[in-house]
Amino acid sequence: MSKKKAIRLLGDVFGLFFVVLIYIIPFAYMILNSLKDRKEANLLEFSLPSVVHLGNYLTVFTANNYELIRAFKNSALLTVFSVSMLILTCSMSGYVIQRRRDRKTGMINNLIMTGMMIPAAVMPTIWLLKFLHIYKTLFSLVMIEVALQTPFTTMLYRGFVGSIPSELEEAGIIDGCTRRKLFTAIVFPLLKPVTSTVIILNAVTIFNDFTNPLYFLPGSENTTVQLTLYNYIGQYSSSYNLLFANIILITLPMLILFLFFNKKIVSGMVAGSVKG
Repeated sequence: MSKKKAIRLLGDVFGLFFVVLIYIIPFAYMILNSLKDRKEANLLEFSLPSVVHLGNYLTVFTANNYELIRAFKNSALLTVFSVSMLILTCSMSGYVIQRRRDRKTGMINNLIMTGMMIPAAVMPTIWLLKFLHIYKTLFSLVMIEVALQTPFTTMLYRGFVGSIPSELEEAGIIDGCTRRKLFTAIVFPLLKPVTSTVIILNAVTIFNDFTNPLYFLPGSENTTVQLTLYNYIGQYSSSYNLLFANIILITLPMLILFLFFNKKIVSGMVAGSVKG
């Protein structure tokens, strides 16, 4: 074996070791403790359960009048509406910002990119939502999630549009395409790789969001999946077996989605890195 291959193999071994250490072991720890009874799970030990309690998952589903099912519904609606609006708005804005190079467009691009550096202000946002009479509504939280994810999503679309030859658009204009048809019929279908990236990254971020639903969508009827974790841990008593079972259940949908689309995520993010 050559020295170069040995170094590459050693790097692969170290990479696999860190993947197991950082991702596999914590997930296995949660699964094992989710199958224990309350007393055994509260010891927080990395060990096999003395008796397997699969009923913990049923208990989590039925707790508080099936609150977890209601939370899945709220999180799914929030994620679908937010991601759909991000795709619609950011694909168009990224296209325009990339193709138009005037001063006004540059200023708009800089303004959007500042959103990646400036954190959200909670109290002024709550005051504004109350003033508009949309506080504690799903619509308001969708708008907040869209606003927070717009800068990064626009940057992804802008980079990818830079890799699309402008000659395709010129040919469309010669054939009589309007600006709207040019985008919908020619440009947008070519954005499928980066759109897959946008869907996965934003869906995982929004579905797993904890702070924004806590601040802007309070109330038992508005509970999202991350807020259900409050049910099993408190100041005076905790049920770590149910807590870990809850974590496993709310993690699986996005984990499966991420594993299914992980190649598309990489291809969509690097596609516009050379040109544009």
